[in-house]
Amino acid sequence: MGKEYWFNTRTKQVEAHDDPERARSADLMGPYGSEDEASRALEIAASKTAAWDEEERKEREWATGDADAAAWDNNPLND
Repeated sequence: MGKEYWFNTRTKQVEAHDDPERARSADLMGPYGSEDEASRALEIAASKTAAWDEEERKEREWATGDADAAAWDNNPLND
């Protein structure tokens, strides 16, 4: 396995796996295979989230037959 890189969401900096100063906390996203990929961590995460949201929307539509099923909220506290 090659060198790993992490994106620190607090400092907005890329950190190398072998960096002794690398944070060890929930502030890290990764690992990524390159420094460039780690620098785009937020963009990559947003893209994956959008794809998952669309997949869930399609599954709800297929399961219910209702194209607006994704807009429906069954939480009674949100009424």
